[in-house]
Amino acid sequence: MMNLELKVFVVNPIQVNCYLLWDESKEAVIIDCGAWFPQEREAIKDFIVDNGLVLKHHLNTHLHFDHIFGNAFIEETFGVKAEANDADWPWAENIGERIARFGIQYDEKVPPLGRVLNDGDEITFGNQTIKAIAVPGHSPGSLAYHIPEHKVLFSGDALFRGSIGRTDFADSNHRELLMCIRDRLLTLPDDTKVYPGHEMETTIGLEKMYNMYIQ
Repeated sequence: MMNLELKVFVVNPIQVNCYLLWDESKEAVIIDCGAWFPQEREAIKDFIVDNGLVLKHHLNTHLHFDHIFGNAFIEETFGVKAEANDADWPWAENIGERIARFGIQYDEKVPPLGRVLNDGDEITFGNQTIKAIAVPGHSPGSLAYHIPEHKVLFSGDALFRGSIGRTDFADSNHRELLMCIRDRLLTLPDDTKVYPGHEMETTIGLEKMYNMYIQ
């Protein structure tokens, strides 16, 4: 099995987990670069440059504003366009209006996606293959990213340690989210490590045993 390295940056006022992955090839993928503050962006850039990494993909689990603050930064700095499902595009297109409801001002324009991802699509970098899994419910276009060889899953805001994503948005669907978690995520091996969009990692086995939302 090839090595897979992982670095976590916790970014922006809403504390999003931004994940950077790479292997011995030095090719890298970043997931949910929600970096907003200049020092966060500089830290990510410096880490990539200082470690000689070549950024190949920027994957968004979904397009809620806290996960896409850094989309323009990544594209401008590394020439890498974000990839995600476009069912969430209204969140990105109207980011200024949507974020104003939370008392935050954001003036950058979110650039168009470079690739639209759907359930079952594969993303390759170095010697690795990532598989997209559709988990709508928190948002219509939510995707989880699974690397079967390493038994790791990046669940975005679908599944958390002991919890699930909020479903009180106008385009959320609580029943759909529960169904997708049970049918598409909890069917993965119990020792699959889950890296969520916020807070601490967990495993599929632990969530099957203790997550009260999906019992």
